[in-house]
Amino acid sequence: MKYFFILGNHPELSVTEIYSVLGESASYLALVNGALIVEIKSLDAESLIKRLGGTIKIGEIEGEIKDLAGEIGGALSMLLQKNTKPFFGISLYGGKYNFLPTALTIKKEITIAERAPRFVTSKESVLSSVVVEQNKLTNGGLEMVLIMDSTSSPQEKKYWYGRTLAVQDFKELSKRDYGRPARDDASGMLPPKLAQILINLTGADFDETLLDPFCGSGTVIGEAALMGFQNLIGTDLSAVAVNDSWKNFDYLEKSYELRVTSCEFKISNATKISDILNSNQVDAIATEPYLGPQRGERNFVIIKKELDVLYSEALSEFKKVVKTGGRVVMVWPVFSRNTHHVSRSMVGLVEVAPNFQGWEMVDAWPEGIRNDAKGYYLYGRPGQSVWRRIVILQKK
Repeated sequence: MKYFFILGNHPELSVTEIYSVLGESASYLALVNGALIVEIKSLDAESLIKRLGGTIKIGEIEGEIKDLAGEIGGALSMLLQKNTKPFFGISLYGGKYNFLPTALTIKKEITIAERAPRFVTSKESVLSSVVVEQNKLTNGGLEMVLIMDSTSSPQEKKYWYGRTLAVQDFKELSKRDYGRPARDDASGMLPPKLAQILINLTGADFDETLLDPFCGSGTVIGEAALMGFQNLIGTDLSAVAVNDSWKNFDYLEKSYELRVTSCEFKISNATKISDILNSNQVDAIATEPYLGPQRGERNFVIIKKELDVLYSEALSEFKKVVKTGGRVVMVWPVFSRNTHHVSRSMVGLVEVAPNFQGWEMVDAWPEGIRNDAKGYYLYGRPGQSVWRRIVILQKK
């Protein structure tokens, strides 16, 4: 079976996350127009979309067409035969096309649940996950997705088409982000979506031990528990942060009826983590450390020097508790005064450069897919002076 993954705002990071979860069980066919096409025996789209922080939609590919004007009507009619509710919409990734005439013709020709179907539209060429969810297009309705693929040449242009099976649950993510009882906006909050990505990039299995040594308010540990991880450890130098982590975990445990074998939060300096953990006790680390001051005047050069020392000492200590072959997935800040765009080649970019001796930097990327990122993954949005660089390290 072929499936499409509609990627978020950081497609290279999203592809790496998908590959870290699916691994070699899937064949990776194409990365075009913000979508990844894979072939795999089967997958549970609804469960997978809840786990992937960097994927907006997952759907099943039904076929390919080359001529939109001549073939779209037949392809749409075929997909609508599976509908049980009279709602449908169309999203085109790559290019623009007026689907309204075709949709109106289809509406006159078919009946769904003894009613003429309703065509769901938006101002954009693609329907957002909000529109898809609110109009029940994955619950008996239909979102037809078309993905333009012109990787060979304009003359050989084709469109993958299929049906959306699941969309990212924006309500749940917002609830877990803003509804948790303990928040520390002054220190900065790790978004649940990014926490999911960090966890998935570790490649750890659910029965292995996951550590967050800069746990803050416990976002990584909470998201890992929701995924199904059974052995979790969070530590932080701040007693307030550890207390907040317990509050937030208790909230999740009650709200989602979590069943975790072992979860503990402890006060500890990440640069002395071996004082409280045994050698080779941990299978993987997912963490966002202290990124520097969040407010006021900031000298990024000085901050970089301080963080270089902190991260170097922490990584040296992590080697003592992480098993050989285990991964550390870590956020390193990237500072820039050009807040509208951050790129590695930009003049004046200030990056941390800790010593990671004993660790190997990993580029977890599927073969056969062009890789422009080459292991350099940035996460942020225009207007930010501090972006996040996601780094994957594996213990030698």
